[in-house]
Amino acid sequence: MFAVRKSTEEEPDPVARMSRASSAAAGRLLGEMMRAMRIRRGLTLKEVAPIIRASVSKISRMERGESPPKFHDVMDLARHYGADTSELSELDVLYRQTAHNDEWHEQYADVTPDYFRRLISLEGQAKRIITYENQVVPGLLQEPAYAEVLLRAALPDHPEDKIQRRIKLRVERQVILRHPVPEVVALIDEGVLRRPVGGLQVMCNQLDFLLEVAKQPTVSIHVVPFVAAALHSPPYPITHLQFDDGGPAELIYVEALKSANYVTRPNEIKEHRLVLERLMQATEDWSASLEVIRKARDDYFAQL
Repeated sequence: MFAVRKSTEEEPDPVARMSRASSAAAGRLLGEMMRAMRIRRGLTLKEVAPIIRASVSKISRMERGESPPKFHDVMDLARHYGADTSELSELDVLYRQTAHNDEWHEQYADVTPDYFRRLISLEGQAKRIITYENQVVPGLLQEPAYAEVLLRAALPDHPEDKIQRRIKLRVERQVILRHPVPEVVALIDEGVLRRPVGGLQVMCNQLDFLLEVAKQPTVSIHVVPFVAAALHSPPYPITHLQFDDGGPAELIYVEALKSANYVTRPNEIKEHRLVLERLMQATEDWSASLEVIRKARDDYFAQL
């Protein structure tokens, strides 16, 4: 599960190198989504080309992610395909993440630290993300109301508009959960499910969100039982990012309250990977984990 290719080249600043990598993957995802919507309507390339006064070859390049599209072309085609509000919103996010909008997350520079924006950039380029949390639901899987409670607690003096921008960033970050890459494996301490952040209704909504996200073929959620967590869990969250060719094979991200550390030395990466492997071996399997989540959700619901 955790075996990865070893990097064979020295990289003086591997995190910076990966952060600067192109976001062309978002362009490919946008193209795949446009193609799927067109096929869903039973339309050919030739039939839709006139909608945006384009050639068949231009539409084809757009769908392959080879030609950066114009925003109004994307929206005009999507509306012609009958896209709903959710699909339009997802296309909007993907558009801002395409190659010619490489640093889309930089628009949130006023409300997020550099290390967090670098993580978001790396997530979009990873082939696999393995994340462990012992106190809260992993940020990549947080429902907006749950995230808001945590942000208000951590940033009590933050203006309302900045809180809302942070929440919006978390929602936009979740676009990657609905596409073929990366694979996301979340290891969640059972105590997280039993800690009613924000109250009963917020927790019901958050656990429902986990169950919904777990339906995605690339998302796997595993609960670390209380006893196993006591034996194997580190006192801090860990995120393991694995990549294809083009840079370091893997990185470890360890976050504290107001700082973060990127682990890039092979020996240190191996130590953290072994911790995650032990946790994975101690977790409930996929179906049993979902049942634990359902049970926790039902217990909260019964108290409403």
